This record gives sequence, C-alpha cells and structure tokens, in this order.
Amino acid sequence: MHNINSNIFLIGMMGSGKTTIGRILARKMKKQFIDSDHEIELRTGAKIPLIFEIEGEIGFRKREAKVISELTSLKNIVLATGGGVILSEKNRRFLKERGIVVYLQASVNSLVQRTSYDSNRPLIKSKNPKSSIEKLIFQRKSLYEEIADIKLESGRPNVQLLVQKIITTLNKEQFK
Repeated sequence: MHNINSNIFLIGMMGSGKTTIGRILARKMKKQFIDSDHEIELRTGAKIPLIFEIEGEIGFRKREAKVISELTSLKNIVLATGGGVILSEKNRRFLKERGIVVYLQASVNSLVQRTSYDSNRPLIKSKNPKSSIEKLIFQRKSLYEEIADIKLESGRPNVQLLVQKIITTLNKEQFK
C-alpha cells in the first residue's frame, strides 16, 4: 500500500507536462525531482536524439530500463518519465510497485502544440507530427492506464491548479 510519503511517478505522452508539473509538485511536497530522460543524458553525455541516432530506439530503451530500475529504488522522489517508459513490462512493474503513478493525459492538439517546436523529440520528427502522436497514443494509452493510480487531464494551462489537484488526490484516504 502506498502512502503520501511514497515516490510519485509521472507518466504520459511527450508534451503532457510531466517535467513542468513534476518540478513544482516535488518542491511543494519537499521531495527530490528527477527527470529520467535528463538523467540518461547526464550519464551518457549525449542528447536523446543523438542516442536514438547512434543506438536506435532499442539501445535507448535499454539505457532507459537501467535508469528506471535505479531511480524507482530511491526514496522520496517525484520522477518524470519518458513517454515510452511504459513499453517495457519490467518498467511498468517497477513503477507500479515502487510508487504512486500519475498519468497525465492531454489531447492530441495540445501535444502537437507543445512538442512541435522541440527538436529533442526523435519519435515525432516527421512531416506529420500529429499523425505520429496519434499513432503513439494508440500504442501506449492502455499501458499508461494499466499502471495509473491517478489519471488527470493536463490539457488545461494552469499548472499550479493541476499540482494542487494531484496533492489533494494524494491526501485522500486510499493514499494514506
């Protein structure tokens, strides 16, 4: 059973607000904030697109799995995960067993808007980013839902309100 002192793991599509919300949530809850993609970049000394270019998605996912295994073992953290973290059954198990999983959902249009100018997103670098995002959501939605303890719509722009909603939900009986 998880409680308010549990780790909090944010999952969802790229552009759903995991890093932005995670930083503020961690500060308000006096937890350490970690972004798994940033951690991978720190450890490799390379940006995610370069890792994809050199090692392909399979190489990146191996690195991601190692980082997720280590980070989910830490205590008192808020972890923003990469959008594809849930593709690995082992990652899903670690996230589910080692903390409270918050799934941030956003509409396709929100995601396109938030990610279209970001060159750091190798999986949607295409002539039609909207179509790429739709395909990824189709592939991942059920996996996100499978491990989510809390599901929230992150399409609304008020980040503070969303953070407060997460904290309020975490203070409910099932998380104590």
